[in-house]
Amino acid sequence: MAEAINLEQKLATFDERWSPRTVSEFNGHDIMVVKVEGEFNWHSHPDTDDFFLVLKGRVDIEMRDQTVTLNAGEMFVVPKGVEHRPVARQEAHILLIEPTGTPNTGDPNTASARKLV
Repeated sequence: MAEAINLEQKLATFDERWSPRTVSEFNGHDIMVVKVEGEFNWHSHPDTDDFFLVLKGRVDIEMRDQTVTLNAGEMFVVPKGVEHRPVARQEAHILLIEPTGTPNTGDPNTASARKLV
């Protein structure tokens, strides 16, 4: 029988930053949690939007023409093709939903490997 997924417990299983962990799948999409701190690289996703839901902390989603600040409980969707980078001045936790196989850097050669927790 299926069980509830506790996101805090999943996040407690790793310490790496900017290395998403898949906690479930939904209609061909990975539901992932990630710990972030500092600046990620500028990138875009030509074929998909980028969904961010902040679970803990504060994250700026920088785009070339604006910055959207997200606090815990807030979400933002970066439209496909828009160059962006997340920035967290202190550790933050994010829930991501992306089509399975989407490279987190926008480039399969530099993306984090898919990891399940």
